[in-house]
Amino acid sequence: MGIEAGTAKERGGAGAKFRCLTRRKQVDSNRKRAGGGQQLAKALSVPQLVAIGVGSTIGAGVYVLVGTVARENAGPALTISFLIAGIAAAFSAFCYAELSSRCPSAGSAYHYSYICVGEGVAWIIGWALILEYTIGGSAVARGISPNLALVFGGKDSLPSFLARIQIPGTDIVVDPCAAILVLLVTALLCIGIKESTFVQGIITTLNVCVLLFVIIAGGYLGFKTGWVGYTVAGGYFPYGINGVLAGSATVFFAYIGFDSVASTAEEVKNPQRDLPFGIATSLALCCSLYMMVSVVIVGLVPYFTMDPDTPISSAFARNDVHWAVYIITSGACLALCSSLMGSILPQPRILMAMARDGLLPSFFSDVNERTQVPVKSTIVTGIFAASLAFFMDVSQLAGMVSVGTLLAFTIVAVSILILRYVPPSKVPLPSFLQQSIDSVSFHHNFQNNGEEADSSRIICSNKDQDDGISQEVSVESSDYPLIAKESNKENLNEQTRRQKAGWSIALVCIGVLILATSASYSFFPNFLRYTTCSVGGLLLLGGLSVLSWIDQDDARHSFGHSGGFICPFVPFLPVCSILINVYLLVNLGVGTWLRVSLWLLLGVIVYALYGRSHSSLSDVVYVPAAHADEVIRTSGYVA
Repeated sequence: MGIEAGTAKERGGAGAKFRCLTRRKQVDSNRKRAGGGQQLAKALSVPQLVAIGVGSTIGAGVYVLVGTVARENAGPALTISFLIAGIAAAFSAFCYAELSSRCPSAGSAYHYSYICVGEGVAWIIGWALILEYTIGGSAVARGISPNLALVFGGKDSLPSFLARIQIPGTDIVVDPCAAILVLLVTALLCIGIKESTFVQGIITTLNVCVLLFVIIAGGYLGFKTGWVGYTVAGGYFPYGINGVLAGSATVFFAYIGFDSVASTAEEVKNPQRDLPFGIATSLALCCSLYMMVSVVIVGLVPYFTMDPDTPISSAFARNDVHWAVYIITSGACLALCSSLMGSILPQPRILMAMARDGLLPSFFSDVNERTQVPVKSTIVTGIFAASLAFFMDVSQLAGMVSVGTLLAFTIVAVSILILRYVPPSKVPLPSFLQQSIDSVSFHHNFQNNGEEADSSRIICSNKDQDDGISQEVSVESSDYPLIAKESNKENLNEQTRRQKAGWSIALVCIGVLILATSASYSFFPNFLRYTTCSVGGLLLLGGLSVLSWIDQDDARHSFGHSGGFICPFVPFLPVCSILINVYLLVNLGVGTWLRVSLWLLLGVIVYALYGRSHSSLSDVVYVPAAHADEVIRTSGYVA
């Protein structure tokens, strides 16, 4: 069988400008990393990954969400809302666990989407994650100074050089404390991944101890007072099942953070074993703590009397345990500090991954030889985050953080479907290996045809490499017509299967989008809503049924690094993840989407002016994965 290859310079036309959006890169191999210059330190194991995951996930939100969701949505059934949200987050965690162990390189969702979906989608995901981590880190930093002031005794108790000051004649309130904390975290991250995770582990442990204090002391008070919160007239479900589900949608965002574990994949000693375990343990710990805290707090006081701003400390104060307020406020500060580290840690690694691929300047890909971390990217990230935290009240932009996360969760679930049913069948190699590719192609054509093959049979095309359907058709051998005919039949059957799988994945995505949109927009006329919901549901069920019926691709077993975690219940689990995340995306609000759209539009301009032409895939040759190693051996090339 011949080798079908493609380079960026061989075909023109109007479609060539857009074909770059679908080009996909190869899973980074150990050989490629070994020759790629200074590498990140392999220093992380399960305890450090759990510290990163729990520290990034449990922010100060749990100290506030308990009161807000109990009062407005779930009532005493808040625990059920946390459980449902935890199960929904687990769907995404399963997808992350498989991809992080198969593709253990820096970049997280950006890296996975570049391998499975294409360069265009990968750029959007990477650009959205940059926004998420910058605004997320700044928002967390701005929330530390008010809580820190409470520890010191009151709203205006911070030292003057840390206190917030309004610039005369403007509405700008600067926050020196937030900026200083961001710069301190940046400096810590520049020292080394092992040192920074050690500090984060200490802070996270202290925060967990505070939550355990809330659970134990609150449980004692509950048994002492008779759990008055569970004796209210409305019962356990005062807002019904709909209220519990609405509460689940709100508290789902309290589980965001485990994806930070995946961003450190390249720095894990044994990624196939440790990454899935780290992600699963982090999520399980967070879910358990959330549920136990909610059980205690909604039992101490009736849900309708909870303070929406300080529900935990006020619950203890109502039971005459005023000294506990200082411990709980300290826990909130610790949670914010740990969350700040978790917000800043992933972004330099995403910038580094994008720069390695040529989509950003190589400045961001430099790794310090001594500390083995991307120091330049970390410093740039810290300066921007500190500037935002100092000058802007980014609380109004906090919704934009959720867009990047939910987009990443959605694409990771789609990537699992692509990996299982239509994995990339070809890999990119440098165009200067064309001579070796011709030689290997000649050799295989000669073997297949039983006679000297004409090297002109190599088909050169631009980026048709991974459309999921191999364009090669074996030439019938005159010596073995029955064997050749059977081989052609098998190839055509495989092409048909990949076509069905590709269209089914597309139908699932379209159906989910239609269903989530029509179900969320209540201002639509009822007839239109019911009609579009039916259409979306039929497309979703149709695509899911076909995916359940057809076989998964055999190449999935050898895709990427083997021996890691395998996501269960495919295609059902990834489809559920897509549905949940798209529904939450649709409900983020028009204002949030308008602001995000401006940022994404800026990203499209940057990609068009720089990323598209500087991409490392702009001048490559795509060859079947089965022949890639042979081409490399023939050429003597070392990546």
